[in-house]
Amino acid sequence: MSLDVSPAFALPDDAARACLVGRVWRPDLDGPSVVVLRDGALFDISAAAPTMRDLIEADDPAGLARSAAGEALGPLGPILANTPPAGRDQARPWLLAPVDLQAIKAAGVTFAVSLVERVIEEQARGDPARAAAVRAEVTRLIGSDLAALRPGSEAAQALREMLIARGASSQYLEVGIGPDAEIFTKAQPMSAVGHLADIGIHPMSRWNNPEPEIVIAVTSAGRIAGASLGNDVNLRDVEGRSALLLGKAKDNTASAAIGPFIRLFDAHFGPAELARATVTLEVRGPDGFTLTGTSEMARISRSPEELVAQTIGPSHQYPDGFVLYLGTMFAPIEDRDAPGMGFTHKPGDIVTIGCDRLGRLSNRVVPCPEAEPWRFGTAALMRNLARRGLI
Repeated sequence: MSLDVSPAFALPDDAARACLVGRVWRPDLDGPSVVVLRDGALFDISAAAPTMRDLIEADDPAGLARSAAGEALGPLGPILANTPPAGRDQARPWLLAPVDLQAIKAAGVTFAVSLVERVIEEQARGDPARAAAVRAEVTRLIGSDLAALRPGSEAAQALREMLIARGASSQYLEVGIGPDAEIFTKAQPMSAVGHLADIGIHPMSRWNNPEPEIVIAVTSAGRIAGASLGNDVNLRDVEGRSALLLGKAKDNTASAAIGPFIRLFDAHFGPAELARATVTLEVRGPDGFTLTGTSEMARISRSPEELVAQTIGPSHQYPDGFVLYLGTMFAPIEDRDAPGMGFTHKPGDIVTIGCDRLGRLSNRVVPCPEAEPWRFGTAALMRNLARRGLI
């Protein structure tokens, strides 16, 4: 199966008015450049913002991106067509993940509605009547709308105590409806892969899945400057063995995908639009298997602003800012092979994560050792920018 490399596939529905910024590898400079999309073409604005970190840290990132003088790199189409690793012309530019020096963080269990429903299902042990009884008790405690449950509230604490009394104590329950969010390091700065790149599954895993999410770009002062799409690739069997294996389950070669671009906040796109966003997922397998799902930001239990406040503050600073995966309410359970075995990836799967205001992020699944190795890190970037006279 092939990836869709067309600009129409990658871009938001209202791309003409969106301020879209990203990064491109320039073989002629042996390094990456910050770019902005203008009228279907990419312009290198590295003279004004040598790194994406510098652009996001500007007082008005969208204003700077729109006004900065730029070097024309040509239409987006040929650069996208040259981005998939297979058959790439190493002498021509290709698209990268739209982040560089920022820390790459992620939030987990941010949709209490899906967490509580899974606990109810577990308590019912397959009996719909038992599920109805547990749900009735939940409704008595917090009302009929599980999506209205606020983590850390008195109602959430009462629900937590009731579920624990029923034998449903869980580390996920604690972060799902307790006062403290799960915030973890997803990957190292500079290690994310972008749109049309291969994403990696560690060969040790036999049960894994995509996690379609919105990723926000946050300044060192804790201000949200824009948003992108992300795939928080997850090894369910590894994390399921122990919460202490979260790093091994999450941080592997090509296991963090972000892109295609960061859409900067401006008069046309901001927190209100983010709060109404719907994220879609499609997995197309070489075996003919198809999986779809959606995740609605309106149902998130902790707002992006609350998650940012729990990530950065007087006790935890990020001088280069950070990007934050906001979590997903989608958990694939559809059987792919044998009944009862659930979903897991196969090499060659095409995973597409979409949002009408952010575009589409599409990647091919490969074992980690077959993904492009990560060799260009922070030190290489600094040396490259110095040679170009940008720092």
